[in-house]
Amino acid sequence: MGKIRSILLVVFMMILSAFSFSYEPGSYKGEAAGYGGKVEVEVTVSKDRIEDIKVLPNKETPFISSVAIERIPAMVLEKQSLGVDTVAGATVSSRGVLTAITNAVKAAGGDVRELRKRVPAPEIKKGNREYIADVVVIGGGGAGLAAATSAKQNGASVILIEKMPRLGGNTVLAGGAYNAVDPKRQKAQGIEDSVDLHYQHTYEGGDKKGNPKLVRILVENAYPALEWLESLGVTFKDEVFTVLGALYPRSHKPTTPVGTGMIIAHKDFAEQNGIMIFYETEAKDFIVKDGKVAGVEAEDAKNKIVFNAKKAVILATGGFAGDVEYRQQFNSNLTENILTTNHPGGDGSGVKMAEKIGAKLIGMEDIQLLPMGDPVTGSLSGNIETTVEDRIFVNKDGRRFVAEDERRDVMTNALFKQKDAYMWVIVDSKVYPTLETKNNFNEPIGDLIKAGRAVKADTLDELAEKIGVPADTLKKTIADYNKCVDAKKDPFGRKLFGIKFDKAPYYAGPRIPTVHHTMGGVEINEKAQVINTKGNPIPGLYAAGEVTGGIHGTNRLGGNALTDITVFGRIAGENAAKEK
Repeated sequence: MGKIRSILLVVFMMILSAFSFSYEPGSYKGEAAGYGGKVEVEVTVSKDRIEDIKVLPNKETPFISSVAIERIPAMVLEKQSLGVDTVAGATVSSRGVLTAITNAVKAAGGDVRELRKRVPAPEIKKGNREYIADVVVIGGGGAGLAAATSAKQNGASVILIEKMPRLGGNTVLAGGAYNAVDPKRQKAQGIEDSVDLHYQHTYEGGDKKGNPKLVRILVENAYPALEWLESLGVTFKDEVFTVLGALYPRSHKPTTPVGTGMIIAHKDFAEQNGIMIFYETEAKDFIVKDGKVAGVEAEDAKNKIVFNAKKAVILATGGFAGDVEYRQQFNSNLTENILTTNHPGGDGSGVKMAEKIGAKLIGMEDIQLLPMGDPVTGSLSGNIETTVEDRIFVNKDGRRFVAEDERRDVMTNALFKQKDAYMWVIVDSKVYPTLETKNNFNEPIGDLIKAGRAVKADTLDELAEKIGVPADTLKKTIADYNKCVDAKKDPFGRKLFGIKFDKAPYYAGPRIPTVHHTMGGVEINEKAQVINTKGNPIPGLYAAGEVTGGIHGTNRLGGNALTDITVFGRIAGENAAKEK
C-alpha cells in the first residue's frame, strides 16, 4: 500500500508541475516601477510557453536601462523562467522589467513560484583569445570614450574594453553639466567671466592642492573641448547656469538627457570609424615588456583575453567611491551606510592595477560627498533643483542652514550637522510651471510626485504639513529669504540669487549626503602620462578622468568633471596615438 501511495504522489506532483506551466493563451500586459518611471510590458503566451515579450515605450534612461530592457526579456524567453539575474549596472531597471513580466505572466495564469526557480547556468571552460591595436583604452565612460575618439582622430587603431554591459560609466548618471568660459553664451546673459576666474575658482576651490599646471590646462582647454564635442554632434542649450557647487554661472546643459549626448556621440563615432568595443570584459593586469606598458590581460565570461598595444594603453576606469572597504582605507568615516551616486563599476580596480606596476597615487584621502543624494538609493536622480540660483535648502525644522551656492564639501558638512542629516530642497512654480517640466535628469516633476519622491502644495502651510516641518517657521524662512533676494545680501553669505519664492504651487524634495567623487588617483603630467613613484612617466601608459588625481585638489567644483574627462581624455588619446 505504501509503495502505491508513493507512486500516486509522484504522478500527482508531475501533473501539478505540468499545470504550473500552463497559461491561458493570449497577450497580457504588466507594469512595475523602473529607474525612470513606470515600465510596461506585453507578454504573449501559448498554452505551455511564453512566446514573446515586448517592452512598451517608457522613460527609462538610455544606456542605464537599455541593456536590461534588451536582456531580461531575452533571458526569460530563452530559459522559460523568471529566475534570471539582474543586469549589472542596471539593477533597478532590471527589476522593473522582470517584475512587469512577472505581473503579466501572473495575469496569464502562470505559476510564478515555479517559474522563479533558477535554471543553473552551464559551466563554461575558459580559453585564450588575443587582439592587437595601436592604442588600448580601459574603460567606456566619458573619459575613455573621449580618449578613444581622440586616438582614432590622430591616426591610431583603437580597442576599448568595458567591464560593464553598457557604455557611459558615471557620465550617464550625472546631470550633464559642463563648465567652460563661453563668451558667446555668457555675454548674451550679461555674465562676465574669464579663464583666469575659472582657474581661480577651481584652484582655490580645491584649497590650492591641485597641480597648477593641470588646472591651467583644464580651464584653458575647456571651451575648445566643448567645441570638439559639438563637432561630434553633441548639442548644448543656449543658456548657461550654475550647477550645484560650481560657484559661478558657466555650466552648460546638454540638450539630451544627463550625459547621454556625449556617450551617444562617441559611440556613433566608434561605430563609424572602426573602434572595436568589448563589453563585459574586465581588465586584470597590465602587460609590461622592457619597462613599457604593452597591453592588458583581461577576462570576459568565457575567455581570458590578451589585448596588445603597439603604441600605448590609456587607463580610464573611473574612481573608487563604490568600494566601501577601499575608500575606508583613506577615510574611515565613509562607512557602508553612506550611499553613493556611482555606478557599480566605480570600484577603484584601475587605480589598484596601476599601483601594482609602480604608479604614484595622489590625493586618495580627498573624497567628495554631495548633499544631494536620494534618501533611498543615494543617486542624484529625483533632485528637483534645476539651478543653484533658484532653490533653497531647509532642515527638518524648516530652517535654512547653509549658503546654497557654497562648495560641495561645505554644504555637505553643514547637512551632516542637521537632524538625521536630512534636508528638503524648496522651489516654486516659476521653476516648474507645469507638471511636465523636467529636472536636470529628464524627470517630469509630475512623475516624481506620483512616485513619492517630491511633494507639491498650493500653500506654504500645506507644504509644511506634507514635509513635516512647523508652518510658521517655514513661512518665516521663505519670507526672510525673499528679503535677501531683494537686498542681494544673506546672513549665510550666499552670493548667487535668482527668484523669490512667491508663486504657488510650491515643491519640495528630500535629500541626504552621498559619496560622489574621488579626487585622488594615479598622478599624471601635462601629457596625461601616468607618473611612477620615482616621479617619472611610465612608458606606454596614459590616464584620464576620475581614475587620476592631482587636478581638483580637496574639492571638485560642480560641472568640472565632464570638462576634466573631455579635456584630458582628448589629450591622452592624442599623445597615446603619437607614442613611439
